Amino acid sequence: MIETERLVLRHWQAPDLPELRRQSFDAEGMRYLLPLADEAAFQDMLARLDLWRDTLGFSFWAIERRTDRAILGLCGFKRGAEGTPIASRLEIGWRLGVAHWGHGYAVEAATACLGWADAMLPDDSVFAITVPANRASWGLMERLGMHRLPDQDFDHPLVADDSSLKRHITYRRDRPFVNHLR
Repeated sequence: MIETERLVLRHWQAPDLPELRRQSFDAEGMRYLLPLADEAAFQDMLARLDLWRDTLGFSFWAIERRTDRAILGLCGFKRGAEGTPIASRLEIGWRLGVAHWGHGYAVEAATACLGWADAMLPDDSVFAITVPANRASWGLMERLGMHRLPDQDFDHPLVADDSSLKRHITYRRDRPFVNHLR
């Protein structure tokens, strides 16, 4: 469990599922991510979160607001996908429900995750990827002190060739992960 002034990041629990499911199928909230097709895809996502926790010791954790225990979204780590420039590298990511955008929750959660990685993981760098149109996400990457690697832009192998989400941009931050955040 990771705690901040306003948030608790922890592995998902059964009571979180209705809100995580709602967020996962919200077209506005998922417009820059691979949309989940159906309930089976949602269950596959949960299984991946469990697998990462059990095999890697980290995952995308549920973001819980301390004041009312509302589930705001997910934030954490995974290993970069095969066939990408960050294959097997430490990748940070986040996803918040639309109602929670613009309140500083994503930067607070991501900063806490980076602090956890500094203390717990041996990786020298952390990476993040997004589609070029997702200005909010790459803006957050820059506020976290990450730097764009234009020579590592790529077409994501898990995205259909005709999708507007095919092209991705890559950001990196070297250790230490949390000092001098913007």
